[in-house]
Amino acid sequence: MKGIAIAASLAFAVCTVAAQDADRKVAGGGITVKGWTGKVDAGAAKQGKTINDSKLMQMGSDLHVAAGPAAVYWNPANTGTGNYTVKATFKEGKMTADHPHPYGVFIGGSKLDTETPNLVYCVAYGTGEVLVRGFSDGQVMTLAKRAPNPAVNKATEGGVTQEIAWNVTGDKAECLVNGKVAVSLPKADLVGPGKLESTDGVYGLRVAHNVDVVVSGLNKK
Repeated sequence: MKGIAIAASLAFAVCTVAAQDADRKVAGGGITVKGWTGKVDAGAAKQGKTINDSKLMQMGSDLHVAAGPAAVYWNPANTGTGNYTVKATFKEGKMTADHPHPYGVFIGGSKLDTETPNLVYCVAYGTGEVLVRGFSDGQVMTLAKRAPNPAVNKATEGGVTQEIAWNVTGDKAECLVNGKVAVSLPKADLVGPGKLESTDGVYGLRVAHNVDVVVSGLNKK
């Protein structure tokens, strides 16, 4: 009986955590930044959620994302080809959940408004970790598992700021966090069957669910 009680207690705890971290619905949601659009992850879409459950708005020269479901945001005019660097600075206030939610930059975007998008993103966590993942024809692909990295700043009570960039040169693509290479990948790991069509393509923002972040200086060189 004691074992059953413990198991039941653990199951309840797991369910409670999951319920507490369900995708929120942001009041007054939608995208109001001219030229921008977005798309929630397939799992959220299957639950009937849309990009209008989150909010993307202009704040002076910055972008403010108040995320409900996990999603990507982009302006189709923003593209990178050949050798290029894309970077942005993300400022997160005090974490609003009991565990960190990542955000960062994606590149190589194509077919983004379909059910079979292609892109690769590098995201940072306020706990000092980094992850490189993406979608190949809509299927999730992980290029570098979530892991601690000394380049990533750790959040304090006052929040955290991260500069996240992709640098594509020659036969490799590097994810840089706060000016330091966090993950370096040969293009052969990124492009090909079951991977990206190309590192050329649209670039934009990747934001996990239930996070508020201000993005500044998004640009390509």
